[in-house]
Formats: sequence, structure tokens, C-alpha cells
Amino acid sequence: MLTTITRRAPILLLAGLITGCGFQLRGAAPVSAAVQPLAVVCGDALPLTLCQTVEDQLRLGNVKVVERSKADYLLKLSDFRETRRASAITRNAVAAEYTLRQRVTMSVITADQVPLVADQEISSSEVYQYDATNVLAKQREQDTLTETLNQRLAQQIIFRLTPLTDARIKALRNDASQAGKNQGPDKQP
Repeated sequence: MLTTITRRAPILLLAGLITGCGFQLRGAAPVSAAVQPLAVVCGDALPLTLCQTVEDQLRLGNVKVVERSKADYLLKLSDFRETRRASAITRNAVAAEYTLRQRVTMSVITADQVPLVADQEISSSEVYQYDATNVLAKQREQDTLTETLNQRLAQQIIFRLTPLTDARIKALRNDASQAGKNQGPDKQP
């Protein structure tokens, strides 16, 4: 009996940790129904693949994604940057490893322009090895990494939407209303 308990203890401990830490399967977006209907507004420089990945992830989480004119909330994505830099050099001064990094700025506002999430920069990076003798395969690997980084950015963006519950949105609206009253027509910021 004691050996059975000691064998099961690590499993039970792991199950308790997973349950207690808020573990959630990938693809199941924890976005509140409070931010629906939602439009994803992508800046001109944003890759279509990233914008589509965010929308797909939201839909997977049963978020109603609509066009901008029908939305109560706007998720704005802008200022996308992708950089690739050598992170390891061989003895022959040739790049042996690269770091691929993507960054995007996100914000969330209501249809009547009340900010819910101020501009936040989100980034993700990945390191890959480079072999000059196999350039085609390395280009495919870089393309796969770009897709992986898009997925990670989308997950981080959706994670930032999680705190937007009905109560939080109401509090943010009240704060914005109070700030507007305090700045009235005779008061300048």
C-alpha cells in the first residue's frame, strides 16, 4: 500500500500543479465574451499571415470576429518588425546561427475610442543554425520559424485580452469618463 502511494504521489502532485497553474490546451483562447464582437485591425506593414493567425486563434476560442464597422471592440495591430541577425560566427567569420525576432504593437479600444489596453509591444524570437551548403533547406526552415513566431505572437496577443472582463471594461470606461470630466472645457492637460 505504501509503495502504491509513493508511486502515485508524483502523478498526483503533477496533476495538482497543472490544475493550479491555470494550464490550458493550445488553441483554446481564454478571451472573455465581454470583448465581443471584436474586429482585428491590421496595419499596412503587418504580414497577412500574422493577422490571419490572430483571427483564426480568436475564432478557435469562440470569439465573434467581425468587420470593423460592426465591432464593439477593436484589436489594433501595428508597427510589425522582423529582424534576423547572426548570433554565432564560425572560425571563418561566417554566420553559423541566426536569431529571428518578430515584434508587433497591439492595443484594444472600444468602438467609441475608450482605450482598454494601451499600446504594448509583443515579441517572440527563435534561434536556428545556418548551413551555407544547404541554403534551400535553411530557407524552408526560416519560413517554418516565421510561421511558428506568428503563432506565438498570436497567442501572446490573445493572452493580453484575457483580463478584459465585463467588470474590468466597466471600470476602464468609468476611469475614462472621470478623466474626461476632470479635463473639462476650461481645463487643459
